[in-house]
Amino acid sequence: MSQPFDKLLDARGLNCPMPLVNARKEIGKLELGQVLKVVATDRGSVADFQGWAKVAKNVELVGQETESTDGANVYVHYVKRTA
Repeated sequence: MSQPFDKLLDARGLNCPMPLVNARKEIGKLELGQVLKVVATDRGSVADFQGWAKVAKNVELVGQETESTDGANVYVHYVKRTA
């Protein structure tokens, strides 16, 4: 279910809330309509990104995936800048 994206943020190895904190910084650098792909190893990032998308006025969560790499889960989030 891989989606097209404009910028990649590698947040693997970072614990909550750092994947979200870094994504909030990066989304502001994108143009309207562009998509940020965030790759994280923190399981809590799934709920963090869902919550952010519900309350933020400038983003839309357009997809989430869980990939298994070498026996470890990697959580992928696609966030679109909307304002």
